[in-house]
Amino acid sequence: MSLFRTKSIDAMIASSQKPNGLKKVLGPLDLILMGIGAIIGTGIFVITGTGAVTAGPALILSFVVAAVACGFAALCYAEFSSTVPVAGSIYAYSYATLGEFVAWMIGWDLMLEYGLATSAVSAGWSGYFQSLMAGFGLHLPVALSAAPGAVPGAVTYCNLPALVIMLAITAMLSIGVRETKRINNLMVAIKVTVVVLFIVVGMRHVQPANWHPFAPFGYGGVLSAASLVFFAFIGFDAVSSAAEEVKRPGRDLPIGIIGSLACCTILYIAVSAIMTGIVPYQQFLGIDHPVSLALQYAKEHWFAGFVDLGAILGMTTVILVMCYGQTRIVFAMSRDGLLPRKFSTIHPKFGTPFLTTWSVGILFSIIGAVVPLSVLAELVNIGTLAAFCLVAVAVIVLRKKRPDLPRAFHCPGVPAVPSLAIAFCLVLMAYLKPITWIAFGVWLALGAFVYFAYARHKSVLQTEATEQGYEVGERAWKN
Repeated sequence: MSLFRTKSIDAMIASSQKPNGLKKVLGPLDLILMGIGAIIGTGIFVITGTGAVTAGPALILSFVVAAVACGFAALCYAEFSSTVPVAGSIYAYSYATLGEFVAWMIGWDLMLEYGLATSAVSAGWSGYFQSLMAGFGLHLPVALSAAPGAVPGAVTYCNLPALVIMLAITAMLSIGVRETKRINNLMVAIKVTVVVLFIVVGMRHVQPANWHPFAPFGYGGVLSAASLVFFAFIGFDAVSSAAEEVKRPGRDLPIGIIGSLACCTILYIAVSAIMTGIVPYQQFLGIDHPVSLALQYAKEHWFAGFVDLGAILGMTTVILVMCYGQTRIVFAMSRDGLLPRKFSTIHPKFGTPFLTTWSVGILFSIIGAVVPLSVLAELVNIGTLAAFCLVAVAVIVLRKKRPDLPRAFHCPGVPAVPSLAIAFCLVLMAYLKPITWIAFGVWLALGAFVYFAYARHKSVLQTEATEQGYEVGERAWKN
């Protein structure tokens, strides 16, 4: 039964409020902008093209399906994060409700989600950056322009821009959250402005005939595209990982999580409708800059450069927030003893988990430089969908175990809403490729091995249980 031992919620909250812990510097606007910063990026500037080829103009419905699935999960995240405002997101919530082994496995899963998300977005960032530089007549050597095997017929060794942007953001995160949030807020404001301008400019060039047939591949195409564009909504859950650094978590976290998801859903639906209204969906095949293509198709070449700039800033904020979330997951797991304790040390000057930030940044910058984007995207999706299922389960369990626990935000319709979140996520997971499931299974098997070989024996709960056992044995011997 030690596999399912749980942490005391009161002890978790007390630990998060120690004076030498993470600095509380984030407010509601910061959290909304953090969520938008994490959500709007590769999904809207890259994945929309692939989604259009899969679903046709019905891509709009694919975004609605993905948004509904995320909406149910967001309500669960809002309840948990405002009730248990500690670093670690669903990892911490699972530890308090479902037990240590489940918490470890979801923490291991989150490392895959957040880490590969940063790697995937850095690869997309590189494509738009090189496109922008090409406009000025500047080109990287082909060998340094993409991951090995990413460009058919060309020899490539490394995606250098992806590597550089990851290391630059790692350096930024390592010096402090207060400084990082200012940069994030500015970049988010610029990229949202670019998206809104695309909607305004693109509306004039929509040809309704391009929306017929609306769903050329039927409901199967809509759901397949939904499982893919789900990647576009990943990020709002990273807001919950900031809980320990929020000034008033009970009020501000639900605002940040739900507000950012709502804003991005509206923008996604508008952009996908205009894109498929300007360009016949077949034209997006093999295109990694669909928004720019739509403007070029409409002969709005003057604005295409602004879109490239918006895409670059958009993806930069996604990498920033997802890398931030990743470091807080590792920090929380280390503090619980499941990972080496060095990863939960706080830098005396910057107030950040300095070693963790650089370790994560270097590892996933290398992955982004050598693994193609197409391989990374689906792995991120399955990891996120699994996490969303567990947070919904955790809300139901905590309602039964601790009905007396003060809750600043109540997820409506429990257990119906969490159950719908689980159902939607499982449906989307079913449409992912078999190779994705195999890779996910291998990752989880590796996680189970690490748990039984290391984490289980080093756990703080295990140490406390052992010490209590020694004390009981000593008292019995003396008596």
